[in-house]
Amino acid sequence: MRTPVLSSRLGAEALGTFWLVFGGCGSAVFAAKFLTPDVPSGQSVQLGIGFLGVALAFGLTVMTMAYAVGHVSGAHFNPAVTIGVAVAKRFPWKEVPAYVVAQLVGGLVAGLALWGIARGVKGFEVTGHLAANGYGEHSPGGYTLVAVLVAEAILTAFFLYIILGSTDERAPVGFAPIAIGLGLTLIHLVSIPISNTSVNPARSTAVAFFNGNGAPGQLWAFWVAPIVGAAIAGATYHLVTGIDRRDEDITGMVDPEDTRAAT
Repeated sequence: MRTPVLSSRLGAEALGTFWLVFGGCGSAVFAAKFLTPDVPSGQSVQLGIGFLGVALAFGLTVMTMAYAVGHVSGAHFNPAVTIGVAVAKRFPWKEVPAYVVAQLVGGLVAGLALWGIARGVKGFEVTGHLAANGYGEHSPGGYTLVAVLVAEAILTAFFLYIILGSTDERAPVGFAPIAIGLGLTLIHLVSIPISNTSVNPARSTAVAFFNGNGAPGQLWAFWVAPIVGAAIAGATYHLVTGIDRRDEDITGMVDPEDTRAAT
């Protein structure tokens, strides 16, 4: 199968990251909490989607775009994933910077769109309410920096294990986007109260500067922890599975020689 040209792959990465940020963060900003008047009782009724809905939204954005453009770019949509698969030697290092830039551009455009839409309702305060990640006083549950770093690293590592495993040829064909999307949903169910869930530096960067309220100053944590977690997973996946595919093969094919070499 012919690999699409780099410009097409970068466009797919920007598009996918835009959708991840717009759909995931947008669900948190606009739909997580939505109160509407209950005329008979005179009280407001919560019609929002809550944490569960936001978690599903993030998972669905990745799943849908993985099906839509995964065959073009590999559907990373995340600098930590790109670095992790490069560490696993499933992706060439020379293309990592271009992928990361494309992801950041797509994410920032989505952040700009969310910021513009959020300003469209009277009385809505954008600052501090744009789904930014944080620790300490900026953590939804008040979790410390150390707790957030540990959670983000562990969850990103397992996200990469899911990606590497589900795209293996031995896995059920055509189901990788579902496994990856549900994996991201589970990650959000665990960690929204901890950090608002990053596991993706592009997602964090996309809204940090529009959110303000301390988010830009804490952004470094949501680059360091996900990248460390992804790098650990990329470096250890072959040890865990017994399949050594560290040969820059990103097709999902397993050579019988690799299996014998790892035993």
